[in-house]
Amino acid sequence: MRIARRAERIEPFYVMEVAKAASQLAREVARSDRPMVFLNIGEPDFTAPPLVQEAAERAVRAGRTQYTDATGLDALRERISGWYASRFGIDVPARRIVVTAGASAALQLACLALIEAGDEILMPDPSYPCNRHFVSAAEGTAVLVPTTAAERFQLSAATVEANWGPRTRGVLLASPSNPTGTSIDPGELRRIHEVVRAHGGITLVDEIYLGLSHDDRFGHSALALDDQVVSINSFSKYFNMTGWRLGWMVVPEVLVPVIERLAQNLFICPSTVSQHAALACFEPASIAEYERRRAEFKARRDFFIPVLDELGLTVPVMPDGAFYAWADCSAWCEKLGLPDSWEFAFEVMKRAHVAVTPGRDFGTADTRRFVRFSTASSLQHLQEAVQRLREMAP
Repeated sequence: MRIARRAERIEPFYVMEVAKAASQLAREVARSDRPMVFLNIGEPDFTAPPLVQEAAERAVRAGRTQYTDATGLDALRERISGWYASRFGIDVPARRIVVTAGASAALQLACLALIEAGDEILMPDPSYPCNRHFVSAAEGTAVLVPTTAAERFQLSAATVEANWGPRTRGVLLASPSNPTGTSIDPGELRRIHEVVRAHGGITLVDEIYLGLSHDDRFGHSALALDDQVVSINSFSKYFNMTGWRLGWMVVPEVLVPVIERLAQNLFICPSTVSQHAALACFEPASIAEYERRRAEFKARRDFFIPVLDELGLTVPVMPDGAFYAWADCSAWCEKLGLPDSWEFAFEVMKRAHVAVTPGRDFGTADTRRFVRFSTASSLQHLQEAVQRLREMAP
């Protein structure tokens, strides 16, 4: 059978390949005194809070399970608009909000609407691997621009200007970022957007960790810049609804009918039950619970990062959001005789029964030196992982 070239261009999602290996080993050691500690997947250990679960149950019992508009429930679009106003102090009209089948659908829709074959999109290296594959699936090319710790592993206006070429269409940023947990300074983000607009390009910003900022300096949405930014968001991370597959995007008003047309044909609509449940995310009791959980994520970060530094798994930039630690394992690799972070990840998995993600997924610029730890697991699990790493330390 002949496979389409666009499919062949998509690399394996190594995060999931490692996860499969970790799950297999976990089954083998399940009855041992050291069951696997999973610090590899970026999934909150919290589930949807009570009001959200109850709303889903009510929707099912009432038979509210049929198709919605392709752009989502009007009531949910209004709730999201209200969240931007109350949380970030910005006016985002509900008519510019499109509810999607997860942030993944939003990214696909944005890329299909805006990218022509041969267009280039600038992205930081390292960055979340699926984002570049959405560009590729739209027949574009993701151009990974190497970044450094001094740049917080983010693009700057200067690097965007320096790398803008005749086929560049725009930028795809992430703030806070996966895998580094770092955000773009608001002033720098404004300068990047000014460069992009001067070239007639597009600014796409992945903001799925926006609600999980831990530093007031960075907890701002790119939508505050102007109404030409395309923002991608999700109910998975801050709202703890990973498997519900629900997200949204905010686009310029002229783009809404284009996105709607694409969504009608590709997805019909987002999950109706998930949408009715998500209405309860914005109730005061739910927001209070989300904020309590955000504080817990910060406490996990504040415990875990200093210990990694102490162990020689240096985190060069303190993450200001999300729930990741981008740690340099090269010193350990040298002492253990390992070639790179890929082998390091499997060594830690086998010897310490701790699953982590090697940097291979996230780019090519020095990523062989790095592994990503997820701090989305409980403090108890993080403490257990630390103990095992101490015992393994070379």
